[in-house]
Amino acid sequence: MLPRRFWCAVVMLSMSACTGTPIPHYRPAAPGHDWPQWQGPARDAVSQETGLLQSWPRGGPSLVWRVKGLGGGYSGPAVADGRLFGMSYRGEDEVVWALEEDTGKELWTSRITAANRHISSPGQEGSRCTPTVDGAQTYVLGVSGDLLCLDTASGKEIWRHNLVADFGGRVPSWGYSESPLVDADKVLVTPGGDKATLIALDKKTGGTIWKAHVPGTNAATYSSIIAADVDGQRQYMQLLNGGVVGVDAADGKFLWRYQKPGHGISCSTPLYHDHLVFAASGYGVGGGAARLTRAGNETHADEVYFSNHMKNHHGGMVLVDGYLYGSDDPRSLVCLEFQTGKIMWESTKPGKGSIAYADGRLYYRNEDGPVVLVEANPNSYVERGRFNQPERSGQKAWPHPVIANGRLYLRDQDLLLCYDVKSE
Repeated sequence: MLPRRFWCAVVMLSMSACTGTPIPHYRPAAPGHDWPQWQGPARDAVSQETGLLQSWPRGGPSLVWRVKGLGGGYSGPAVADGRLFGMSYRGEDEVVWALEEDTGKELWTSRITAANRHISSPGQEGSRCTPTVDGAQTYVLGVSGDLLCLDTASGKEIWRHNLVADFGGRVPSWGYSESPLVDADKVLVTPGGDKATLIALDKKTGGTIWKAHVPGTNAATYSSIIAADVDGQRQYMQLLNGGVVGVDAADGKFLWRYQKPGHGISCSTPLYHDHLVFAASGYGVGGGAARLTRAGNETHADEVYFSNHMKNHHGGMVLVDGYLYGSDDPRSLVCLEFQTGKIMWESTKPGKGSIAYADGRLYYRNEDGPVVLVEANPNSYVERGRFNQPERSGQKAWPHPVIANGRLYLRDQDLLLCYDVKSE
């Protein structure tokens, strides 16, 4: 008997012949190692992929392809079902684009609004949001607060909102930079308004499910929401200018706040593990962990520790086997014990940068360009390779490294580079 995959291909060919539409590039379903949203499948900068290079040769891994002409911005790619998705400013437009994963060939581009050149500099180069791919729908947030649901296959608009006009949001100084969170039937973003600090919308229709009011200091900064279960209660957590906060996933009710990590320019995404929520900011602030405990209908957030050795600016943090790794502004990579905050080591060798993890290694991108491979080793800093990205732009290398299906992706404004990091 011929395999089902064969008959699916026959049906696709027949449909194409009847309708005249192009046949999409065929590839088998990905083996669970796509990177379909900001910071990967679980929004924690961790890939479950194995069989990757444990050391890099001199000059770095092999370059598979390069694409120029994306337009300006800091949006890292999402990788899903054989495609890459990102955002840019192209001329006077803000756009979303889709590329073929194997070749980098552009498949479609969708204009969402006019490019906002009136935000503060740096940041006028373009979009910061990483698209969130959820099957047949993709969700994006533009710099001016335009939230769109697009058809993944074609880029056609399904529905849209503007966080300022529709929910009373306030555009941050450098524009909205959040990547939407999809959780079950909801899509969530942060307008940062008094009446709608966070919102949950029906992901299919865009209808409002709830608007969460966070009392006190509640402006949106540059972080993205995460979801976590705390003693059986689903919660959404976000780092605002007034600290990291939690709301009830069911109705948006405000539950708790841990104020100390907050800053007007908070960029990193919080993380949650084993009843501890950790959040950090740069500009001399630092990072800390609070223990979340539920008592009846209330949740308490009590500080466990705070460290000025994790002044994480934009590069994010990753938790691996009980140890937290991340950049300490202005120029170090730090490892600390997650439960206690004990500093295990700190090294200036990789400089200040952004981070992701896969197969025992930290992928670390210095904001000035060098890319470094480091052991996820709590005992000491052990470097396993580095290379200098070619064709560097004049802007900071702020897009985070992305690891998906044996490849490493590096965005640098108009340029996207794809490297082979699969071991032979």
